[in-house]
Amino acid sequence: MAPITALLHTENDALRLGRTLETLYPCDNILIVDHNSRDATREIGRKYGATIVNAEPGTSPHQYLRSARPGWLLILDPREALTESLAASLFEWKSEELSATAGAFSVFLREETPEGWVDVPAAQTRLVPHTWAHWNGTRPVHESSAVALEGELLRFIFP
Repeated sequence: MAPITALLHTENDALRLGRTLETLYPCDNILIVDHNSRDATREIGRKYGATIVNAEPGTSPHQYLRSARPGWLLILDPREALTESLAASLFEWKSEELSATAGAFSVFLREETPEGWVDVPAAQTRLVPHTWAHWNGTRPVHESSAVALEGELLRFIFP
């Protein structure tokens, strides 16, 4: 079974972080790269058992990954949460050893707007092996051959 580490970059996300962490039950580990939060972000992360590392200017994503355990990384924003169907897909993915079938996996995103929820049209690469070498800042570079998992990520705009 391939372990999954959830990877989040935070900065003063105390109001929204708990909602995200509550949905990460399919993940084996949580790694938070904190960008000098001055609120309770770090304390909330610790309550959920996250490993927290300090962001350093000019540091590449690979340097942060030294704190991640071998396996797979699920890349999230602290404004996002897994739906139950995506959580179920991750459990299925882990139990069926699908990790050997693709280089990366993508997920669909639903975004909250003042008018209601909208579907983001293209799936985003979010589940990658910890050895992934294609990064654009804190996000994996989109992989056109990434297999889409069932379920969605929800992105909230309100705390």
